[in-house]
Amino acid sequence: MALDTSRWSGEGEFTQVLIDRLSGIADIELVRVEDAASSRSDADYNFISNEVYVLFARRVRKERAKLAGLIPISREVEEAAMTIADLEASLAATPEVGPPDYSDEAMLQYLRTERVIPPYQTRGYKIVELVRIYRA
Repeated sequence: MALDTSRWSGEGEFTQVLIDRLSGIADIELVRVEDAASSRSDADYNFISNEVYVLFARRVRKERAKLAGLIPISREVEEAAMTIADLEASLAATPEVGPPDYSDEAMLQYLRTERVIPPYQTRGYKIVELVRIYRA
């Protein structure tokens, strides 16, 4: 699997967990991680938004058909080795990832929150991490 993180700042612990899990799936050829434009920081919270693009491996299978309804022919058909639904099932089976908060045929979305309270009685803040996985 090839990993492209050139457009990612490296922020987001859950995003890193997802990348580690995606690297273990054999039917994935490429994973590209990018920072989304909606990321921002304030005094009370940090909102981290990352987008992950996944390119699935391709498989070639032979398909039989009839030319003009009479002559039998065989042709090769190329198709993706996985779908977003297959990826969802694979990630949901992993305890540290779990099922997505939202999914459809084109995207998986995870939303994680964490409350951070620094030492010395300073005011805490909340980290909100949104990760969307798309098919490349």
